[in-house]
Amino acid sequence: MSADLTPVIAAGTRWLLTAFPPAPGAFSRALAEAQAGQAVTLAAVLRYPTDLDAQLLHLLGPGGSARLDWLTGAEHDRPAEDTAWRTWVDETVVSWAACLLADPALVPLAQAAAAAAGAGATGAVTRLLRPGDHEHQAAPLLRHPDLLEPIAALHREMLLHRLQEENLPLR
Repeated sequence: MSADLTPVIAAGTRWLLTAFPPAPGAFSRALAEAQAGQAVTLAAVLRYPTDLDAQLLHLLGPGGSARLDWLTGAEHDRPAEDTAWRTWVDETVVSWAACLLADPALVPLAQAAAAAAGAGATGAVTRLLRPGDHEHQAAPLLRHPDLLEPIAALHREMLLHRLQEENLPLR
């Protein structure tokens, strides 16, 4: 994974945790952050598999969270000074991460597609691939397919097409 994706991964993870807050408590927060981070990392590596892709991302910018905020109603709830990190949110990456969180069956396909594209290691995705009771209890909103649907639906077709490009069978 390119280190140049770090700002997009951090912003996407933060956005997901802001839009779909974890259950109360430090342990829940940590588990939710791990799940969101794994999903966003895999989505980012799949979306930007090469160093050239990451360099172009930095040159052109990821686009920001405006439409995502509008879809979730978050644009009304945030203070004016809470905007700088939102410019690093990549809508497609967050949408793909939402797809992965809502449907763990896509995770191995996404890992294989990222590897086939030469993206390298995506890190451990155990909490994303096989969420247990602790993961679901820590992040009930982040793991709720109905709540994630408006975000996941934005770019689901593009994700499925990307997975099919690598000749991977989809369910």
